[in-house]
Amino acid sequence: MALIDKLVVCGVGLIGGSFALALRKKKKVGHIVGIGRSRESLEHAQSLGVIDEIASNWASALDGASFVLLAMPVGQTDAVMEAMAPHLQAPTIVSDAGSTKHDVMASIYRLLDANLPRVIPAHPIAGNEKSGVQAATATLFQGKRTVVTPLPENDPAAVGQVRKAWEACGATVVDMPPQDHDRIFAAVSHLPHLLAFGLVHDLAGRANAELLFSHAASGFRDFTRIAGSHPEMWRDICLANRQALLGELDQYLGELALIRSLLLSGNGSRLERLFEEARQARTKWGEGQSVGKKSR
Repeated sequence: MALIDKLVVCGVGLIGGSFALALRKKKKVGHIVGIGRSRESLEHAQSLGVIDEIASNWASALDGASFVLLAMPVGQTDAVMEAMAPHLQAPTIVSDAGSTKHDVMASIYRLLDANLPRVIPAHPIAGNEKSGVQAATATLFQGKRTVVTPLPENDPAAVGQVRKAWEACGATVVDMPPQDHDRIFAAVSHLPHLLAFGLVHDLAGRANAELLFSHAASGFRDFTRIAGSHPEMWRDICLANRQALLGELDQYLGELALIRSLLLSGNGSRLERLFEEARQARTKWGEGQSVGKKSR
C-alpha cells in the first residue's frame, strides 16, 4: 500500500527528484506530479521517469494531492505559497526542503494560515555540489539526516506522515526548534559554502588565475568542491539566513585574525597547537565521537 497516493513536487531538481525516486523505489508513492518554472526541466524529469505528469498550474496539481514537497530555492517560497494557497485542499500535507526555516515559517503563517495543521517544515541534510534533476538519485538520503521543525499548530498525525516519508527515503529524522536550526546550519553549512565561493572567486579574479588553478591539487579541490553548487539556491539561503550567517562570519574572522597574529609574530608553537586542536576535533567528528570545546 502506498504511503502517498499522489505526490506533488515543486522544484524537481536534485532534492525534489531524489525524494520522488526514493519513494518510487520503495513503492511508497502512487502518482508523481511535477510543477515548476521550467517546462523544459519538467519534461526532462518526466523522460527520466522521475515524475509521471507535468502540471501547468496549481489547481490541477493539487486536485486530489496527498503530499506536496516544496523543493524550489527558498527565495521562491512566498510566490509559490501564494499561488498554491487558493487551491490547497484540507487533507493535503505540505512540507518543504529548504535550508532555512524562520523565513519559510513566516511565509507559512502569512500565506497558508488556513492549513497550519498540515504544513510541516523540514530540511533534508543531503545536498551536494551537483544540481538539476539529472543529478537526482534514489539513494541520496540513505543514512542522512532530515530535520523536522514542527509548528505548534501542526497535527501530530501529519508530522508523523512527513517523518514516515523521509524515513522511507532512508533518512534518519530528528526534530529541532527552527531558531536552533538556522543558527546551527549557518555555522556548519552556510558559512563553508560562503568561504568556498569566496576563495574561488578571489583566485579566479587574479591576473595569474590560470597559473594558480593549474597547480591546484586535492586540498584545493576538496575545500572548494561545494563552490560548484547552485548559485541561485545559495544566494537565497545566504540572504534568508543573513543575520545568523553574519554572526558566524564575524566569529570566523576572529579566528582568522588570531591565525594572522600567530603568523605575524612567528609563533610556531601556538600555531601548531591550534592545528593540532583542529586536527583532533576533525578526527573525532569523522569517527562519530563527541567534539569538546577548544582551548585558547
